Amino acid sequence: MPVEDQAAIESILRSSKTIALVGASENRFRDSNRIMRFLMEQGYTVHPVNPKYETVLGRTCYPSIVAVPGPIDIVDVFRRSEAVPSIVDEAIAVKAKTVWMQLGVVHEEAARKAEKHGLNVLMDHCIAVDYSRFVR
Repeated sequence: MPVEDQAAIESILRSSKTIALVGASENRFRDSNRIMRFLMEQGYTVHPVNPKYETVLGRTCYPSIVAVPGPIDIVDVFRRSEAVPSIVDEAIAVKAKTVWMQLGVVHEEAARKAEKHGLNVLMDHCIAVDYSRFVR
């Protein structure tokens, strides 16, 4: 069952330090760029993930989640829903703690698989909106 409880969402956001942002973009008008900037301003270490770029917002951009060095607390997904299963597989492989699917991103089967492997799952949630609601 995906996380919907306010206290659980707040706990995830407060305890997390490192975020892999999948679908990062250099385009400052894209939601992924604005959200990445916001998360960095809140003190998170954000690793952009997108094989199209070498850097995003001055940070090294990785071609995949498994290429990101070190532990990952949250995998934040800015990709179409059909891309989620392979993202979840990588999140499981790196032992991420949470898969966070942004607004409009839902994949029930991948969510069940992630939960089966012990990951927290949020679907159709904006991490910046939830941060502003529950943490600030």
